[in-house]
Amino acid sequence: MSKRDFYEILEVSKSASADEIKKAYRKKAIQFHPDKNPGDKQSEEKFKEAAEAYEILSDQQKRQRYDQYGHAGVGGASGGGGFNGGGMNMEDIFSHFGDIFGGHFGGGGFSGFGGGQRGGGQRVRKGSDLRVKVKLTLAEIAVGVEKKIKVKKQVACSHCSGTGAEAGSSSTTCTTCNGQGRVTRVQNTILGQMQTAAECPTCNGEGKIVKDKCKHCSGEGVVREDEVITINIPAGVMEGMQLSVSGKGNAARRGGVNGDLLVLVEEEAHPELIRDENDLIYNLLLTVPMATLGGSIEVPTVEGKVKVTIAAGTQPGKVLRLRGKGLPSVNRYGTGDLLVNIGVYIPENLNKEEKTVMEKLGKSDNVKPNAAASKNFFQHFRNMFQ
Repeated sequence: MSKRDFYEILEVSKSASADEIKKAYRKKAIQFHPDKNPGDKQSEEKFKEAAEAYEILSDQQKRQRYDQYGHAGVGGASGGGGFNGGGMNMEDIFSHFGDIFGGHFGGGGFSGFGGGQRGGGQRVRKGSDLRVKVKLTLAEIAVGVEKKIKVKKQVACSHCSGTGAEAGSSSTTCTTCNGQGRVTRVQNTILGQMQTAAECPTCNGEGKIVKDKCKHCSGEGVVREDEVITINIPAGVMEGMQLSVSGKGNAARRGGVNGDLLVLVEEEAHPELIRDENDLIYNLLLTVPMATLGGSIEVPTVEGKVKVTIAAGTQPGKVLRLRGKGLPSVNRYGTGDLLVNIGVYIPENLNKEEKTVMEKLGKSDNVKPNAAASKNFFQHFRNMFQ
């Protein structure tokens, strides 16, 4: 099922400013907030949908990629084999956008309808994202490919199951925040007293203190290990496109939500073909006899060689279009073409016999350009530079 346009979700134009996007998201978040619509699954989905749209459109780089490539440019390619296409969970949303309302709805937390931040005030941890580069050939891009890569990352400690505590160890409530994970500070300003909420510095937002730390991970709950990750890359991706594999980043310290794996696409240069969006270009150099007499010749494609017919009297600059021999659109809007640019090779060194043949040919009226041919020639080059 195709995804809705992010601008349409927030009901803003493509030229909307960052301020307008933020206001539009705030309006949608209030309208569909789970605390305001308890048990309403449809509202919850719209709440998540608005959060995903805001996540992309509020980030300048992500917004540029989305404007250029659509959902695929930000990891939302349908059928991408594991890429994050809007699978944001509630913990992600409250963790990322918890300050979108400031302190307007009470306590500085995201939830203005359910009495402060969710989960008893304790912040849901999220591991950091990992970034990798994957180099692809045009042949791989043409059909999509599965890649296995080994990354060194933080994973949950197997000894303590990611808790950071030794087996049987108890924990005590943090006395700094009284188990809330956040502390409130009141500051006097020229505008009066201002109240802010921040992560507790003593327990790092967990609300509790572990007595006996795990000896394997020193109480962090994570250790660094190698992991082989399978990445399914959809057909039609382009150089510079970034895809996201949800939950394959670093594990969070002492439990929480894993970060994402961000995959930056790089293209290997093809020895013969040049990419132009979804089209491919091949520069074919003909001999003078072939251009004059015509014939059949092989040209490369991403799938192998194919034969094309050269008409007699083919002129330099002519373009042959092979329909559907280009690359597929990453958004599945069709397939590009292979454009064969015709050039003619003029030999620089001729032997005596070849010179005699060329001199005899040069005296023939049949090889001299007429007015129509000259007009077409100059019109072709004029079009090239317009």
